[in-house]
Amino acid sequence: MIPYINQLRFARSEFVRCLESLSDEDARQRLLPMNCISWMIGHLTTQEQFYWCYLAQAKVLHPHLYELVGYSRPASAPPLADMWQAWHDVTAAADEFLDTITPEMLSTHLTQDEIRSREPIGTMLLRNTYHYWFHTGEAHAVRQQLGHPDLPQFVGDMSTVVYN
Repeated sequence: MIPYINQLRFARSEFVRCLESLSDEDARQRLLPMNCISWMIGHLTTQEQFYWCYLAQAKVLHPHLYELVGYSRPASAPPLADMWQAWHDVTAAADEFLDTITPEMLSTHLTQDEIRSREPIGTMLLRNTYHYWFHTGEAHAVRQQLGHPDLPQFVGDMSTVVYN
């Protein structure tokens, strides 16, 4: 397994852990200037869908997502259940590609139709991972502002991603 892929999956798991027991009502509250948490889930999903589903596999599972929660799109507060469903669908499809990556592929670019990735796959993995950490911190801050008690401490158990 490629360490970058392990780190992406760990960042995903920490994002999910940050959002445990979150209600739809709280997920859709927007504390300016931040976006709401359900938007964050969908937003991360758009990146994974573009990178690992569209560019890598010519798949678009949720075509409406970019307009709803894409970069520089107007703010929205989509239903939490819808964003989690899209996230689960897209990350499962993304994993189909991620499981095929070899070390040699990390320095190559993805191409689909007329679109070529700006960065090589290895950099895209890092960008996607760091994007998760950014929004995990932001979502944690929103939850703190909403007064949620007993939030998880970060970074959690890393026993599954020990560097060898």
